[in-house]
Amino acid sequence: MTRGPVVQGEMMRLRPTEARDADRMWESVQDTEAMHQIGKTEVYTRDEIDVWCAEVSDRPGRYDWAITPGAVRDGEIVSDEMIGEIVLDGIDPDKRSATLHMLMLPNYRGRGYGSEAIFEVLRFAFDAEADGPALHRVEIDVLDLNPRAHMLYESLGFRVEGRKRDAYRDGDGFCDAIVMSILEDEFRAGL
Repeated sequence: MTRGPVVQGEMMRLRPTEARDADRMWESVQDTEAMHQIGKTEVYTRDEIDVWCAEVSDRPGRYDWAITPGAVRDGEIVSDEMIGEIVLDGIDPDKRSATLHMLMLPNYRGRGYGSEAIFEVLRFAFDAEADGPALHRVEIDVLDLNPRAHMLYESLGFRVEGRKRDAYRDGDGFCDAIVMSILEDEFRAGL
């Protein structure tokens, strides 16, 4: 399972992450506020980002998409520049489960791109007839210091399953992760 499909939505378009996304990916990992909100503490080099973007879409057990604007003019895409990323990884075909991750670049947060991207990835994840992984369950960790993300996922049908105490670093301390998930029947019921 490599290279997810290109998905055209109303506001956004998903396409597999590619080497040309390295500049925007580098920009995203330099965003200390975003890294804090998602619990990333790793420090990456530019070379690591370049290699990651060039290779990640061909790695097994995951789908990595660049979120791009969905505007089309005269049948042509207006911009194919990455404005965020969304990932479905840790795919377990036996359990039919996976983990979702998403990060939007600062100028594109709160505009609806992320909501639509999550919805389209869930549609792909749960649809056995679309050459997707035919999952039963998708989960996400939401840091308790990020109530905006918690509300977003809840609005899309994710439910709180529990809490992992002190699971992520928060400066010199720690913060909890709220485990949320959505099941295929819950997603379909919300359509």
